[in-house]
Amino acid sequence: MPRKPIITLITDFDSGDHFVGTMKGVIFNINPDVEIVDITHKVASYDIFDAAFSLAQCYRFFPSDTIHMVIVDPGVGTSRRPLLARSMNYKFVAPDNGVLSLIYEKEENVEVRHITSDHYFLNPVSATFQGRDIFAPVVGWLSKLVEVDKFGETITDYTKFSSPKPKQIAENLIKGIVLKVDKFGNIITNLRPEDLPQLFAENPPAFQIIINQQEITRLNLAYSMGKPSELFAIVGSSGFIEICTNRGSAARILSVNRGAEVGVKLGGQNSGAGS
Repeated sequence: MPRKPIITLITDFDSGDHFVGTMKGVIFNINPDVEIVDITHKVASYDIFDAAFSLAQCYRFFPSDTIHMVIVDPGVGTSRRPLLARSMNYKFVAPDNGVLSLIYEKEENVEVRHITSDHYFLNPVSATFQGRDIFAPVVGWLSKLVEVDKFGETITDYTKFSSPKPKQIAENLIKGIVLKVDKFGNIITNLRPEDLPQLFAENPPAFQIIINQQEITRLNLAYSMGKPSELFAIVGSSGFIEICTNRGSAARILSVNRGAEVGVKLGGQNSGAGS
């Protein structure tokens, strides 16, 4: 038996209103045999980067041919374009506001189309709920194997931003920023192990991760290795270095949120990193 088509949803709609359920109804009316997976509907309101980060963390763990729909759309009803992007293994449907930027970074040869074939839309099209009237029907028809070229022409002038990269300030100093604070209060930075290979050597140097004028000097392998109320660093499942505390909120302790500066100083004797 062939596998059901899979559609994933990322929105900032939350679950207290009818919006998510309404979009699912539109999709099921077009293809009742589709499987819909809710990745998250708790993206911060209007937060395009938060949605882009969520998508980048999860999309590749789905089977080939999965259709990913992202509706975080502060420009709804304006001249911003609805997009259909296709990589080697996945399709993405989203507004042209940069929410697919991390996909453009991660995937090679992404083909992007401006969705203009309005006979696939629900009519009339609302100026305030195009997730229902444009995006949901498009993913429904995509799941019915309508070819991507039926939806519109390819474009190259789509909106994209570059993800923030760490900066080498001096030989022993690198600076990054906080990308996200998760539900547990873990602080996800934009620093990766490859940015700080010295910390992962057999005999790592002493280090200080400086955030909001406080220093973190320990690197652990697991959350449970930290002492209660102790701040420490860890390489999280996202591949980024996180600042954490065991069963507590590092973000609350440090009073930081996304965009805060993070500095890492290297040098001195062995740091006593977790083993």
